[in-house]
Amino acid sequence: MTNAKNQRTNTNLQLRKMVYAAIFLALALVLPLLTGQIPEIGSALSPMHIPVLLCGFLCGWPWGMAVGFIAPLLRSVTFGMPPMIPGAVAMAFELAVYGALAGLLYSLLPRKNWAIYVTLIVAMIAGRIVWGLVRLVIAGLTGNAFTMAAFLAGAVTNAVPGIILHIVLIPILVMALERAGLSLNQPAAGENGK
Repeated sequence: MTNAKNQRTNTNLQLRKMVYAAIFLALALVLPLLTGQIPEIGSALSPMHIPVLLCGFLCGWPWGMAVGFIAPLLRSVTFGMPPMIPGAVAMAFELAVYGALAGLLYSLLPRKNWAIYVTLIVAMIAGRIVWGLVRLVIAGLTGNAFTMAAFLAGAVTNAVPGIILHIVLIPILVMALERAGLSLNQPAAGENGK
């Protein structure tokens, strides 16, 4: 009887994660429309990154990685933005790293507020490095140049407003959603919560 109950609970948890992930994917597709009229603002604020990071924090690394990888590719096919090559492909790898590391690190670190910030910053740095590496590979395959100046401009200089927005907004949202009991990302074994 206990085994059937555990299996039912696990199935319900996976179903809830799938529904959350679908909502985060929908948000990743729709949020850029709010800034789409002014592309410079949209690329500076990176609105697609917000639901991907939240998905990693709340649903765990597999779902965060999946939503992160799918969102830019699906948005490119559906809305034509970002352009598939190099934009959407590079963003797919970047956001997959965001979602995966947000989920993985947050499940391993103690459930303290500082852990949200550490997780977020590590995920954003790693994602931007992966973005740069993928852009470099694409540039090599297409015969274009991708310089260190282009990397710094794309990953740091032009992204400062988005970085600030994410560092301010994501921890507030994660803490609020956790207080509401909406986090499905389980702490590592032995972690006793806050």
